[in-house]
Amino acid sequence: MLNPTEIKSIIAAGEGYNAEFKVSIPSKIKEITEEVCAFANASGGIVLIGVDDANTIKGITIDNGKRSAIQNSINEISPTLKCEFYIVDVEGLNVAVIEVPSGQNKPYILSGAIFVRQGPNSQKLTSVEEMRDFFQQAGKIYFDDASCLDATIEKDIAKENIDTFRFEAGLVNVTSDEQLFSNLKLITNDGYVKNGTVLFFGNNPEQFFEKAVIRCIAFEGIDKRYIIDDKLMTGTLYQQYQKSMIWLKSKLDVRYDIEGEGGKPRKELWEIPETAFKETIINSLAHRDYYDKGARITIEVFDDRVEISNPGGLISAVPRNEFGKRSASRNPLIFGLFERMRLVEQIGSGITRIRDVMNDEGLTPPEFNIDGMFTVTLRRPFDFKKWVNKWVNNLSEKQILILTAIHHNTKIKKTELQQLVDFSATALDNNIEILKKEGLLEREGTKGGIWIIHYSNPKVGE
Repeated sequence: MLNPTEIKSIIAAGEGYNAEFKVSIPSKIKEITEEVCAFANASGGIVLIGVDDANTIKGITIDNGKRSAIQNSINEISPTLKCEFYIVDVEGLNVAVIEVPSGQNKPYILSGAIFVRQGPNSQKLTSVEEMRDFFQQAGKIYFDDASCLDATIEKDIAKENIDTFRFEAGLVNVTSDEQLFSNLKLITNDGYVKNGTVLFFGNNPEQFFEKAVIRCIAFEGIDKRYIIDDKLMTGTLYQQYQKSMIWLKSKLDVRYDIEGEGGKPRKELWEIPETAFKETIINSLAHRDYYDKGARITIEVFDDRVEISNPGGLISAVPRNEFGKRSASRNPLIFGLFERMRLVEQIGSGITRIRDVMNDEGLTPPEFNIDGMFTVTLRRPFDFKKWVNKWVNNLSEKQILILTAIHHNTKIKKTELQQLVDFSATALDNNIEILKKEGLLEREGTKGGIWIIHYSNPKVGE
């Protein structure tokens, strides 16, 4: 049973992977039960009723009828789940507490569905594929939630890494490190450090997870024949992110806006928006398949593009036609920690943000390969008109129009191209074939696929 001090520390830390606040009892009691079920299918958590989203205690009055309704609703979870449900007086206001353990008999089902915790939110899984992917077919538990049997807090967790997290998450001096680890469920029920805890706070995480690092490679040209730099970014996941961003900055063109207002620091303007790299790298660290011990996250810089790849394709809980609209995390504990550091926002919004910042800068739309390795390709800026001029003697005006339209929209449909160039379907196909034979154009996929322009075609200049 939590005491008032412990409850206040949980409230100060805010909602997250292991904490959910309700300012009052919802009209549909089942909304509370869904949160309970989601916590049981993850690493457990605390539901506080009488606390608002601004982390302010408002208090709650629960009569016997409402108390029985909540308890009866929790009893509908199958298999049976035992939760502690009680009232605590916190500074003169009543807060209802539901302590949910990490269930030992996962999956827990409510009304025919599985609810799971994804970062600071709960998600409903209904299909067999979603359920199979969620439990990873490995002990019915996420990799980051499993025990790291060889690690201990005393010798393998670094105090400075905890302090860095506290600072970035705005949790400085909120509570003790021990209480923080308890609140965030960073230790298993039987006292072991979790894999995600070691990856986030360890003084040498690669000692336990050799491939859980980022390899950064720079190539000369547009293929992989000549390596000009190759570095391995180690340390905690946050340190890997920081090191990778510094490395990328050294390889790309970065200019400065020196006309800042007042005494504000000058603004860095990356040739590819810094936000696109931040979103891609953090998502790679949060969503990679850590069960795949044979592959690393890789960042590859070419003359014409940057490719960032991580093990594990699109998680099956997300249908292909909803890619970029919704998301599910393979590592909800890690995602939740990044979320507390304000490095990720609403789950599922990262893909949209990458597309938006590339579009805002007038750059080629990002390309996503979601099979096997998850790869994001960000095209570096170049002078499209100058590139086209190299072909002006070889290509017709309408062929140039076709390439220009595809350059601005790699998903453009043939019907749109027909209207643009005023070609019949046959004439359009013939001209596309010419561009393909010239090595300039390629089609990846059929329905729902994309066009690929080979900007650094070797025939240029012949």
